[in-house]
Amino acid sequence: MTIVAAADGSALGNPGPAGWAWYVDDDHWSAGGWPHGTNNQGELMAVIDLLEATAHLGEDLHIFCDSQYVINAVTKWMPGWKRKGWRKADGAPVLNRELLERLDRGLQGRTYRFEWVKGHAGHELNEAADDRARAVAVAYQKGDPIPIGPGWPDPGAKQATSVEQATGVPSGEPSFTASSAPVATAPAALADEALELDLFDTLTAEETDEEIVARLERELVEPSVRSDASRLAELLHPSFEEIGRSGRLWARDAIISELAVDDAPAAGIEVLGVDRVAQDALLLTARTTDARGATLRSSLWVRSSGRWRLRFHQGTPEA
Repeated sequence: MTIVAAADGSALGNPGPAGWAWYVDDDHWSAGGWPHGTNNQGELMAVIDLLEATAHLGEDLHIFCDSQYVINAVTKWMPGWKRKGWRKADGAPVLNRELLERLDRGLQGRTYRFEWVKGHAGHELNEAADDRARAVAVAYQKGDPIPIGPGWPDPGAKQATSVEQATGVPSGEPSFTASSAPVATAPAALADEALELDLFDTLTAEETDEEIVARLERELVEPSVRSDASRLAELLHPSFEEIGRSGRLWARDAIISELAVDDAPAAGIEVLGVDRVAQDALLLTARTTDARGATLRSSLWVRSSGRWRLRFHQGTPEA
């Protein structure tokens, strides 16, 4: 079987609020983006996420794309860039190297065909992808919820429709208890939300859910990740909230912008435990140590369409 899809990107202002999307049909599509990005980054990310979302299927791909940049990068330029250490013919570094390297990994072992289509010319799949990519960019511009799509649902996976159904915990907004040990209750309808994009490395079958979440938590304290807005955007759930050491409540976009210019040194992290609070929700507790002292962390990770994303985090200075 061949999966036929379209992939597209959109950036308002280019650069500006940016979105990406791939579309197969109304039951199989995904979208995401960043508060600030370029059209080329969106085009690349749409193809990357399509490759990763369908990797477990092992099917051939026929990808409609209106970006000559993406098609040429894959079919013409990438081999030369790799030989030159991801530098162009003039010696300048290749832009979007991280995304291109990830695209290269995603293509390995896959049978695929790209077909160029003219944008905004009535091609049904291309228009559907374009509409969804632009909707994400507009949502970031307006501060609205991000329309992230169902991804590629696994028909064999049984998911609870809410935390209340899975655990008996009443639905509602997260509630927090101030103490030396951070506590968070799970927000409602976690399992209903499909996640927008995933820049994590391919997860190995040997890892348990708890090990995966612990690994991602450790990744979050790495300076190279914290300073990378696009990587943070993929690690954090669209509805992410954080209560910091000072007690300030941060939303997703605000914390991404703050960490992008934060030059704090690396922190050591000790994972204290990972407890399952619902079928697709894990609560991780940890201790980090840096120049400011020790901080106890409470992180709620949620999974949808097979991906883990941080939904809530609280940090409390340790006495």
